[in-house]
Amino acid sequence: MRQAGRIVAEVLAALQQRIRPGVNTAELDELVYQIITKCKAFPSFKGYRGFPASLCVSINEEVVHGLPNKKRYLKEGDIVSFDVGAIYQGYQGDAAVTVGVGEIAEAAKELLAVTAGTLAAGIAQSRAGNHTGDISWAIQDYAESRGYSVVREYTGHGIGLQMHEDPQIPNYGQPERGFLLKPGMTFALEPMVNEGDWRTRVLADNWTVVTKDGKLSAHFEHTIAVTEGEPEILTRL
Repeated sequence: MRQAGRIVAEVLAALQQRIRPGVNTAELDELVYQIITKCKAFPSFKGYRGFPASLCVSINEEVVHGLPNKKRYLKEGDIVSFDVGAIYQGYQGDAAVTVGVGEIAEAAKELLAVTAGTLAAGIAQSRAGNHTGDISWAIQDYAESRGYSVVREYTGHGIGLQMHEDPQIPNYGQPERGFLLKPGMTFALEPMVNEGDWRTRVLADNWTVVTKDGKLSAHFEHTIAVTEGEPEILTRL
């Protein structure tokens, strides 16, 4: 899983180097496929429940599961979420990052900073002896105390031989509830934080999730392992 996570981290780093106005999202998807397969791994998302691509690319009000498109190009001022998964020798890695294209508005910068901080708050609670509810509450409290909302229809999750395993880890909840965390457990934590209301809807392509009110959304994710001490982030270089 460390190796799967490293491949995902390398892909996300390569994507961030490519970001500029005028970049085609389908070309980014092809880049993801090439890097993952060159590492003797396979893209987790490609073909998963019929998903047609190796990369989820979600722009501005798109929350998750955005489809790469040959007709879609990144524009100055966009914020774009890249979500990537890789399978290496049967084991999964899964991570996401949201970044700005060129110069972005101050409000967008603040949303990205808060969402990254929200993920860090959840990771900090991923310690043996805590519960999944401690993670959920930390994520919710960090975002809401700063005036943002957390998406409720989509959650973090266990991960290992399958991309989505039990338990689900919602981005909201009560402390000291849920599964007891033990060393060796692995999770994908992925807060999705909205500028406005938490509610979402799915577009006609049956994949792309957008904010119901049309306001911006950001998404950060890491695959982490619970240890005897500090949690280990598996999808960071």
